[in-house]
Amino acid sequence: MPGDLLKFGLIPEFVGRLPIIVTLNALDKEALINILSKPKNALVKQYRKLFELDDVELEFNNDALEAIAEEAIKRNTGARGLRAIMEDVMQNIMFDIPSEETITKVIITKDTIENKNPEVIKSEDGKRTPVKVKKPRTKKGPETA
Repeated sequence: MPGDLLKFGLIPEFVGRLPIIVTLNALDKEALINILSKPKNALVKQYRKLFELDDVELEFNNDALEAIAEEAIKRNTGARGLRAIMEDVMQNIMFDIPSEETITKVIITKDTIENKNPEVIKSEDGKRTPVKVKKPRTKKGPETA
């Protein structure tokens, strides 16, 4: 393996200072889903806690977790890219929730991941009404004269 590092272009003096060299296998979809949901501080659990602060239940269905994992594989970012994908999906709804006191539940589906459009449950007078959240805001470029 040190030979591989030398072929890659690292100088022998640097390679000699590396005490342990290991190879890693790429994470598959199932491993990424486990990283999203199983650990104590998993991303899914972190977002649920954030939503609980606004008394909103957050639900991820299995298709959504698979879509997030597939997107990380497609981007070739592995586990490090999971947070960026989640932020991209969740950002707009997280900003809308505090101003919408009638929202009681947000459901993240495969459609949410692909189209940034979560299902929102509003509860007014005990009635649960699914609604679609506003489309993501677009940035306006500089105006031309």
